[in-house]
Amino acid sequence: MTPAKINRIYSKLAQSLPDAKPELVYESNFELLVAVMLSAQATDKSVNAVTSVLFKTHNTPEAILKLGVNRLTQKIQTIGLAPTKARNLIRTCSILLEQHNGEVPDNRQDLEALPGVGRKTANVVLNEAFGHPTIAVDTHIFRLSNRTGLAPGKTVEQVEEGLLKATPKKWKQEAHRYLILHGRYVCKAKGFDCSQCVIQKECEFGDKQL
Repeated sequence: MTPAKINRIYSKLAQSLPDAKPELVYESNFELLVAVMLSAQATDKSVNAVTSVLFKTHNTPEAILKLGVNRLTQKIQTIGLAPTKARNLIRTCSILLEQHNGEVPDNRQDLEALPGVGRKTANVVLNEAFGHPTIAVDTHIFRLSNRTGLAPGKTVEQVEEGLLKATPKKWKQEAHRYLILHGRYVCKAKGFDCSQCVIQKECEFGDKQL
């Protein structure tokens, strides 16, 4: 895919999604970290339903830590993998307090050292909280990148590397927002309608549904 075509893709996505923003609801870097950790294998809607209640009384590492694993599990039980996520969150809060003065670290090494924080979660936090030009590749972005030919790859790491190389500097800060929303609501895994896609002309998918 040529640089000119890639630039047109982002330009058209930006025009179609002028108010693109995260669908997870949060008001601090810590709330963002918690929400993204909880969102693994869960919908943003289900996470927001839980955090809208949880964050009213427990929106700091100290408050979450005081809950303990069992009570935290109960509070997030409607989200998938709740027991594992609760254990990771409790351990993460402990590390934040012991090693980072209760603050969310602004670098990849420290973020990925937190229990339950992988590369995708770190990328989201680095981008949304600290303005780093990272691109977090989830299932939607992975599918979109391969289907369109924007950044083909067999693994998440390959797609991320491809996107970082292919995406013009001017679009990197917002790229993952455009891609995830377009993949989530337009270029869906099933039931996608290419006739409604703003980048249909640029897309190199060989089996367009028109």
